[in-house]
Amino acid sequence: MQRHMTALVRPMLAVAGELPAAAEDHRWAYEMKWDGVRAVGYVAGGVLRLWSRNDLEITASYPEVLGLGEALGTDAILDGELVTFDERGRPSFGRLQERMHVRDVAVARRLAARVPVVYLVFDVLSLAGDPLLDVPYLERREALAGLGIAGPSWQAPPSFLAPGADVLEASREQGLEGVVAKRRDSRYRPGRRSPDWRKVKHALMQEVVVVGWKPGKGRRAGRIGALMLAVNGPSGLVYAGGVGTGFTERMLDDLAARLRPLARRTSPLAEPLTTAEARDARWVTPRLVGEVAYTEWTPEGRIRHPSWRGLRPDKSPSDVKREELQ
Repeated sequence: MQRHMTALVRPMLAVAGELPAAAEDHRWAYEMKWDGVRAVGYVAGGVLRLWSRNDLEITASYPEVLGLGEALGTDAILDGELVTFDERGRPSFGRLQERMHVRDVAVARRLAARVPVVYLVFDVLSLAGDPLLDVPYLERREALAGLGIAGPSWQAPPSFLAPGADVLEASREQGLEGVVAKRRDSRYRPGRRSPDWRKVKHALMQEVVVVGWKPGKGRRAGRIGALMLAVNGPSGLVYAGGVGTGFTERMLDDLAARLRPLARRTSPLAEPLTTAEARDARWVTPRLVGEVAYTEWTPEGRIRHPSWRGLRPDKSPSDVKREELQ
């Protein structure tokens, strides 16, 4: 493997779904679902470089993880998740927000002491120059176990062959997001969302594109009151409703700064909104991707009871589609 690799391996993606039937358990393995940021790690000559799902190099943002390159002792391409934990040892996507946008090396080093990140590696795509993309999942996991990935800022969480229902319940008890079910014989399909991997969550989540905002009232007067959201449909961006809860003061300030230069006069949506929905709208160029938790979709195609979770700079607006259970 070349030290300076030019060909990137885009992460394989899971579909949203339910647990496989109990009678099918013997065909599946189960991993905990970590509430973090996906990152493919390229190790060459003892140096680790990290790339996000949307092909951005993010190495400088996570200096505490880079020691894995030297510790590994071989060239490899790894797939995993960058995760921050709270005081109770549970993944915290909110805390991770402080790390996701940092590109200044000195600032990242200071933040690493206060908001440390752990690289949780769950797959190996190439080892010592040999590609493993066509190797079945269980064999890739055996290769991963043989690497002995265990350090202060990097770990290889286990894969479970136990009944999926038991693993899902254990994830709930530990305060985790859910599980990812993976076919034991599945190949790694770069950049594809495949039913061979199935994400099963305790709460519904949806990636969204920010297309505008509405001014706040009362305590939020002069600030963002709600974000206007969309997902991609057959003819372009389709309105998905607004979200006005889940924000911290820091989030609101950061969003205002990011949205200000994106202001535009016209709607970026493929279809016009009702008069009520468009009232007081401040439109923006659709470049920011975020994530919300919600209860359901309405018949009109709006997200019910959304709560903002944070920005997703690792996602591209063109990739955001309404998630359907499969």
